[in-house]
Amino acid sequence: MNILDRIVADKKNEVVHRKTLFPSSYWEASPLFDRGLNSLSNRLKESRSGIIAEHKRRSPSKKNINSNLSVSEVAIGYEKAGVCGMSVLTDGKYFGGSLDDLSLARAVTHFPLLRKEFVVDEYQLIEAKAHGADLILLIAAVLEREEIQQLSTKAQQLNLEVLLEVHNQEELEKSLMPTLDMIGVNNRNLKTFEVSLETSRQLAPLIPSEFVKVSESGIANALDIQELQTFGYQGFLVGENFMKTDTPGKAAHQFINQLEG
Repeated sequence: MNILDRIVADKKNEVVHRKTLFPSSYWEASPLFDRGLNSLSNRLKESRSGIIAEHKRRSPSKKNINSNLSVSEVAIGYEKAGVCGMSVLTDGKYFGGSLDDLSLARAVTHFPLLRKEFVVDEYQLIEAKAHGADLILLIAAVLEREEIQQLSTKAQQLNLEVLLEVHNQEELEKSLMPTLDMIGVNNRNLKTFEVSLETSRQLAPLIPSEFVKVSESGIANALDIQELQTFGYQGFLVGENFMKTDTPGKAAHQFINQLEG
């Protein structure tokens, strides 16, 4: 099994366990469950920088990125920096995150929050909504078309936006449907963890104009974003570039100033 297969297998077991501890009705009683939609796609369309900043402690490819800062500190810093939204890793085993991170970020900010997770079940969408998320990630590499349809429809019903992540043309073509809001091109190969912006360049013309285009991973500087904007990208997910610093919010602020200056 490659790393992606292992993560998904573990995630399915985790969801089964969580369902026995906290039924959906438990999460549906959350005070946050009836929040209105705070649209990331609209913010990206209106933004000159399009930055989606990420909170990530570690990853399978980099064992430790930054475990020293509280998620509240990072979230406040990102919002002050003027990013469009924040991605919060909630996987514990491989990325060191949790749903508590999402709740803590929601408690101190107003911008859109993405639950970044390996979603395999509608239950995880209900969890996301209950913890303050505004959008969820669906990964085409781990889902069949019917599953993407089911999950994205459920997300709409919960007033959550959907960012659909693809890595190649095959995944893109199987996934396109009107229940998606944004198409994210992940420049990192989830099987090898190698990164190349060429993936975003190649797939850009294949993404229909009704979807907001988002480029994910491997974005190192303002020049990368300026080039990708010429390919129609309006959103840019930046994680390690900010999180590897002692002050991610300050790093994001400087990055946006370079873009908009």
